[in-house]
Amino acid sequence: RLSAPQSTGESPPSLSHRPRRRTRAAAVGTGPSPRKNEYDLLVIGGGSGGLACAKEAAQFGRKVAVLDYVEPSPQGTIWGLGGTCVNVGCIPKKLMHQAALLGSALKDAQHYGWNISQPVHHTWSVMAQAVQNYVKSLNWGHRVQLQDKKVKYFNVKGSFADPHTVRGLTKAGKETVITADNIVIATGGRPKYPTDIAGAREYGITSDDLFWLKESPGKTLVVGASYVSLECAGFLTGIGLDTTVMMRSIPLRGFDQQMASLVTEHMESYGTKFLKRCFPTKVEKLKSNRLQVTWKNADLNKEETDSFDTVMWAVGRAPDTKTLNLETIGVKTNSETGKIIVDASEATSVPHIYAVGDITEGRPELTPTAIAAGKLLAQRLFGQSSELMDYDNVPTTVFTPLEYGCVGLSEEAAVQRHGSDNIEVYHAYYKPLEFTVAERDAAQCYMKMVCLREREQRILGLHFIGPNAGEVIQGFALGIKCGATYPQMMKTVGIHPTCAEEVTKLHITKRSGLDATVTGC
Repeated sequence: RLSAPQSTGESPPSLSHRPRRRTRAAAVGTGPSPRKNEYDLLVIGGGSGGLACAKEAAQFGRKVAVLDYVEPSPQGTIWGLGGTCVNVGCIPKKLMHQAALLGSALKDAQHYGWNISQPVHHTWSVMAQAVQNYVKSLNWGHRVQLQDKKVKYFNVKGSFADPHTVRGLTKAGKETVITADNIVIATGGRPKYPTDIAGAREYGITSDDLFWLKESPGKTLVVGASYVSLECAGFLTGIGLDTTVMMRSIPLRGFDQQMASLVTEHMESYGTKFLKRCFPTKVEKLKSNRLQVTWKNADLNKEETDSFDTVMWAVGRAPDTKTLNLETIGVKTNSETGKIIVDASEATSVPHIYAVGDITEGRPELTPTAIAAGKLLAQRLFGQSSELMDYDNVPTTVFTPLEYGCVGLSEEAAVQRHGSDNIEVYHAYYKPLEFTVAERDAAQCYMKMVCLREREQRILGLHFIGPNAGEVIQGFALGIKCGATYPQMMKTVGIHPTCAEEVTKLHITKRSGLDATVTGC
């Protein structure tokens, strides 16, 4: 990932002074020598996809280099090797989500006989320090792995000089020139700031900053309805902060919308405030150092204001391509999204230049898909493999307070692809056993299985909202990848008492109109 300067202060050796190897033809003055490139593979971007590709290529005994540089966020946040997921994404997010779940568990514990002295108080700085220390250990681990695999690491910001040459600049402005036979672009994305809102960039933060804050963000406004927005708002509420989500339109665009509504309903019932169909127009700093936000409420057609300690933008991500100089070497991008256009083999419009991960057009922005695509690419380049990445039926989970896991098609996508008459949806509202003694509301604990209606009833999609959604969906994802059918699922014996077993007992169809609430066992 083309991103932030590491604070290692290291200065990679300059390669530009090395003499080019001259051929005999060149020696006798018959023109310039054909240059031998220094590396078999150069990966630009030290995130999940780039590192996986580089390490896999090194296993084949190839000479490999990785370039990584983290541009500081507008608020000045920097981090180390490992990309978004490790530093400002999945890893710190899941740990802070866990902090919030522990808060809920403390409330439940009293129903189970635990005496917990009141009031319970959360200290942001203790959590943040522990999370940040763990992330730093991962940065170090990635450095060591590259060294062990003899992959050369350059902490420089790269841009193409020609299709085989990348010019790198250190933080101090020292130049390094690197040449390679094959180049993989894996620079990922960074959060977008709105460009039309006064004070947005000046006073707002993004997920790039939230996980590295030393002090509590306090009363927070999260703008956006993406999974990043809802996950962050969810754990901020869970650790006791006054949190509001402002969303212009629908939550979790691209996900099943019935599930998305249940996710936000649960968040509302647990204290996250939602400003629906609202969009901010300006952010101003008050004398008190608080931020006053003005927004337009589309439903009431009026302007409203409130003040917050922190405003966090979660309005999407943009590919990190600006400094790469792609136009000059002819790498085609989608003019609307800025993402690199690749074929099924991750190849760009320029031979020997490839791209993997979030920077590629039409791919899921998920760490495991970037890792898998990066490994397979290295195997095709250097290991006599022809296997392509399969982007169908990739499972994922949104780590909101009540988690939402899914694999395959949403109900809307299935209907659009096959027609509603050809789709059968089995569904259930269930109550996790853990919720019973704790008297927790399970109104949003719901699952549905979207199947083809024909005789075999192949499963097209599975959606689950409830505790440990990722752990539940992972196993079922294998079955769906293997073409599992509804009758096969019904022959699968559930593990009792679990939430996952309810999937093996789904029998009420939406079409029937019957009550889908699970009663008894």
